[in-house]
Amino acid sequence: MNGSLIDDLMGQLQGPSLGPIAQQLGTDADTAGQAIAAALPMLVGALGRNAQQPGGAGALFEALQRDHAGSGAMDLGGLLGGLLGGAGAGAGSAGMGGMGGMGDLLGSVLGGGAPASRQLDAGGILGHILGGAQPRAEAGLSQATGLDMGQAGKLLMMLAPIVMAALARRVNAGQLDAGGLGDVLGQERAQLQQQGGLGGGLMNAVLDQNGDGQLDLGDLLKLGGSLLGGRR
Repeated sequence: MNGSLIDDLMGQLQGPSLGPIAQQLGTDADTAGQAIAAALPMLVGALGRNAQQPGGAGALFEALQRDHAGSGAMDLGGLLGGLLGGAGAGAGSAGMGGMGGMGDLLGSVLGGGAPASRQLDAGGILGHILGGAQPRAEAGLSQATGLDMGQAGKLLMMLAPIVMAALARRVNAGQLDAGGLGDVLGQERAQLQQQGGLGGGLMNAVLDQNGDGQLDLGDLLKLGGSLLGGRR
């Protein structure tokens, strides 16, 4: 757990994990991987921003403990196992909750009927993470990666529960309290801002509430185009 949260997630969302995600998005694995690398900093950065608000770290800590940890919640391995179609892969005996692999899991995550639990209420999770920035996040991800708006929104909904599961795991492994959680997320966001690149730039452009021109979407498109070989 010494690496960043995003490094941890990217390590688990590469290789065999990309195929099912790309298939659900209707794109190729390379595009899916590039889009994931752009989307994760937005989600983690938004959590970092939220945790710096008054009472934000405490509310997030309570949500993690209530919905994303404990015997009734899927761990990160369970969520990934579901995405890969391997019911129970990497999860405890209660991890998959009787679900039938990728189809059932993604059906719950992507809003196919009532979610089986708060942990799989992807729309609700995403709304809490991004708030009013969600339309900008979907538009920015679409414009920077070549995904259409529907694909961008679907990817963010797929990633939101996975990010929360990974964060809950990190909190439990480090025995963090709300203050420690806020510190970890603040460090993650500061590191993303320092590193820049497509992920950090997209995070700044989407989450810049003041409109102070840190990086506009025009600049972002140029950056995204250069990284994607000019493909839109």
